[in-house]
Amino acid sequence: MGIEWLKPAVFFGSMIFALIGVLIFWLCFIIIDKLTPYDLWAEIVEHKNVALAIVIGSMCIAIGMIISAAVHG
Repeated sequence: MGIEWLKPAVFFGSMIFALIGVLIFWLCFIIIDKLTPYDLWAEIVEHKNVALAIVIGSMCIAIGMIISAAVHG
């Protein structure tokens, strides 16, 4: 493996891919939040809806895995 990851092109390429992945994840979460008929944050935090928190958490993990697979190639 060596120290190839210390090269500036490799490092900045990794940072750009990470930023793209985070932006896509954020955009997907906002879209899903808009598609639901209620405010997700208020439902989880104020009403203590644990079932919804588990579903949203697992959905976030799944979206993250899909984005990481797409970015990784």
